[in-house]
Amino acid sequence: MAIQARSKKEWVETTLTQFIRQFPERQEKFETTSGIVIDTIYTPDDLFDFNYNSSLGYPGEYPFTRGIQPTMYRGRLWTMRQYAGYGTAEESNRRFRYLLEQGQMGLSVAFDLPTQMGYDSDHPLAQGQVGQVGVAIDTLQDMEILFDKIPLDKVSTSMTINATAPILLAMYIALAKKQGFDPGKLEGTVQNDILKEYIARGTYIFPPRPSMRLTTDIFAYCSQNLPRWNTISISGYHIREAGSTAVQEVAFTLANGIAYVQAALDAGLDVDTFAGRLSFFFASHNNLFEEVAKFRAARRLWAKIMRERFKAKAPRSWMLRFHTQTAGCTLTAQQPYNNIVRVAIQSLAAILGGTQSLHANSFDEAYATPSEEAATIALRTQQILAYESGIGDTVDPLGGSYFVESLTDAIEREASQYIDKIDRLGGAIAAIEQGFQQREIQESSYRYQKEVEEGQRIVVGVNKFQSPYQKITGLTRVEAELERKQKARLSQVKKNRDNARVAKVLKELEEVARSKENTLPSIIQCVESYATLGEICDVLRQVFGTQKEYFVF
Repeated sequence: MAIQARSKKEWVETTLTQFIRQFPERQEKFETTSGIVIDTIYTPDDLFDFNYNSSLGYPGEYPFTRGIQPTMYRGRLWTMRQYAGYGTAEESNRRFRYLLEQGQMGLSVAFDLPTQMGYDSDHPLAQGQVGQVGVAIDTLQDMEILFDKIPLDKVSTSMTINATAPILLAMYIALAKKQGFDPGKLEGTVQNDILKEYIARGTYIFPPRPSMRLTTDIFAYCSQNLPRWNTISISGYHIREAGSTAVQEVAFTLANGIAYVQAALDAGLDVDTFAGRLSFFFASHNNLFEEVAKFRAARRLWAKIMRERFKAKAPRSWMLRFHTQTAGCTLTAQQPYNNIVRVAIQSLAAILGGTQSLHANSFDEAYATPSEEAATIALRTQQILAYESGIGDTVDPLGGSYFVESLTDAIEREASQYIDKIDRLGGAIAAIEQGFQQREIQESSYRYQKEVEEGQRIVVGVNKFQSPYQKITGLTRVEAELERKQKARLSQVKKNRDNARVAKVLKELEEVARSKENTLPSIIQCVESYATLGEICDVLRQVFGTQKEYFVF
C-alpha cells in the first residue's frame, strides 16, 4: 500500500512520478495565454508569503481582491449593458428601445468611425463609413433623436468615445438640459481613454499631450458639475484585442491609469476629488481561470497604486471598478454558433472575477453588426447566468482556491514588473512615444498566431474539428441610403441654425483652447448652438495640431 504524501514535493516525487511513467500527461507543458506555467496541482506550498488579510481581505475592504462591495451580486446584479449603435440616430434609437424592453439595464453607445475621428458625415474621408460600425453623430440634433423617448434620468449610459469624448459628453449634457433634467444627476461613463488609441486602436486626432489636457478637462468639469458621472473608462479591452496577453492587458492599462492620475494632479486637482469616478474596461477571454485571476490581480494592484503611490485617503479612490466585454477577437467566422459557447464562458469568467457591468458579444459579430436575434441571445446568456446558475449567490466563490490565488499572485507580480519598466522609460506617454507597448503587443500577437497556425493552440472549428457549417442569414446591413439621409439632415441643420452665433462660439473655443482654461464649458456652448462635431474638431486641430502614427518595427 502506497504511503500517503505529507507535502507536495513528496507527492510529486512518489505518486505523480510513478503514475506519469505509465500514463504521460497529454502535453509536456501547460501554460496560460500569458505564458505562466500551470502545475499539475496547487497546494498551500504554492502560496509564497500568503497572508489572508493582506493578500485577500474581505469584500468591500482594502485591497479589494474579493470585490469592491461587501455583498457584490447578492445585493445588486452586474449591469447588463449591451453595446449597440449603427446607421443613423433613428436606427440606433429603435435598437436601444428594443434592448431596454428585453431587460437590458443600461445603454452602451457605439459611434461610427467618422464620429470617432472628428469628421462630419459630409466630409470626403467619411464617405462609405457613415453609420458602419456605430451611430453617426454630427450635431446635437442627432443626439436628440438617438435618445428620443429615453429619459436620461432613468438610464445609465456608457459612451465608447475617446478623441472626441468632450464633444459627445457636451452633447449629452446639453440634451439633459433640453429634456429638463439636472445634468448633475446624470449617470454613466465616457470612455475618454486616449492613450490606448496610440497603443492599440488608432482613432486619435491630436498629439498625446494636448489630448491629455482634454481628458483632464473632463475630470475637472465633472468633479464640479457631474458628480455621479464616471469621467474615464481606462481600457484594456482594445489592448487585448490588438493581441496582448492577459498580463500585458493589466500592466499597460494600469500604467495608462497612472498617467491619467498624474496628469490630473499636475493640473491641480486633488486626488480624492476625481479618483473615485475613474473606471476601467477589460476584455474577458476563453482561459477561464486566468481571466478570473486577472480581474482579481488588477483590483488588488490598483488599490496599492492609489494608496501607496498617490497617497489617496478615501477608500473609494482605491477601488478598481470595471466594465467587461467578451472578446471580439476570439469570435470565429467558421462554425459561428460555437461563439455562443465562447461568450458564455467569457461572461462566466467576468462575473466570477467581480465585474460591475458586462457586455456579451453576439455570435454573428465576425460577419457584421449584431442582428436583433444574435443580440437577444447574448443578453439571454447574461440573464441565464444571473438568474439560473447561482454564481452570484456568494461573493468571490473561487477565492481561496490554491490555483486561483497562485495565478492571481503571478499576474500581479508580472504586471508590476511591466509597470516598473514603463516607469523607467519615463511613464506611459514616453513609453508610447518610444513604441514600447506597441512592440510588446505585436510580439505577443505574432506568437499567438504562430501557435494557432502550427497547431500548438487549438481553435475549435478553425485549425481542428473543422466541419461544414450553415450560412448565417438575417445579417444587419447598413444601407447606403442611410448615409444620404444623414448628410441631408446635416445640411438642413446648417441652414436652419444661427450661423453668426456658431462662428462666434467657435472663435471663443479657439481662444479658450489657446489658454489654460477648461475647454468643456466652451464646447457645451458650441454644441448648444448646433456647431458640428467636425467644426469643433477643426478648431482644435488648428490649435493642437494632428498626430501621425508611431511606426514601430
